[in-house]
Amino acid sequence: MLQRLRKHWPEYLIEAWALGTFMVSAGVFTTLIEHPDFGVPETVPEPVLRRVLIGLAMGATAVALIYSPWGRRSGAHMNPAVSLTFWRLGRMHGVDAAFYAVAQFTGGVLGVLLVHAALGERFAAAPIAFVATQPMHGAAAAFVLEALISCGLMVTVLAFTSRARLAPFTGVAAGVLVALYIALEAPFSGMSMNPARSFASAAPAGLWAELWIYFVAPPIGMLAAAAMHARLEARAGCAKLVHPAGMRCIHCADDSRVAAGPSRCDVLTKEEQRCQRVPTRRT
Repeated sequence: MLQRLRKHWPEYLIEAWALGTFMVSAGVFTTLIEHPDFGVPETVPEPVLRRVLIGLAMGATAVALIYSPWGRRSGAHMNPAVSLTFWRLGRMHGVDAAFYAVAQFTGGVLGVLLVHAALGERFAAAPIAFVATQPMHGAAAAFVLEALISCGLMVTVLAFTSRARLAPFTGVAAGVLVALYIALEAPFSGMSMNPARSFASAAPAGLWAELWIYFVAPPIGMLAAAAMHARLEARAGCAKLVHPAGMRCIHCADDSRVAAGPSRCDVLTKEEQRCQRVPTRRT
């Protein structure tokens, strides 16, 4: 475990940076669009239209992070449920998945604290309230919807990453779903799909009552997607959402091999073979 930490700490830090940046973007855009001090609610009185604006901003943020040089290096999970699912499918080492989760929780909290320090009560008080995810129509409805949208996201990610022609567009597909979910589903559960994202808002706000929903429903939905994928799909890709050739991959290739050319997973995806058939060096 310590050896993997020494070798893979850059990817862990990238995951912290990615979710932290996502939370900064969520906090800033939501405050600018929803807080009355900035005039947008008067200009755009329809809540659904304001959610569309927030969804577009957050979808674009997700796409930018996924395709950024750092995002392409770590895989840009930004979500412990995503890392858990890739581990369950054998696409990443369990130690890496655990450290990814720790980094994601840490980065998310730091991102929210940074926005709070910059925007103060405009961010902390209603209607923003630390951009916390809370059930709007009961815990049961929020739980079911969180599981469904999480399953939908992971089904899409697995379908795209398993096919060479679609794999380069995985980040775009994920960003489009984030935008749609914020515009259409957020009024019911707050649209999380991410235990670390919900914890990052709940911790400084002290909103613990319904947090369990966002710890349980997203993993259930994504693991269900993994089960369907494993049953119906003969092909598999890497744990990266976008896997560029020639860049180090801690999930599917020996570090020493990457500098010399395309990673093993790149070659296997082009041949539509299972990535996990090639033994991954475990240290």
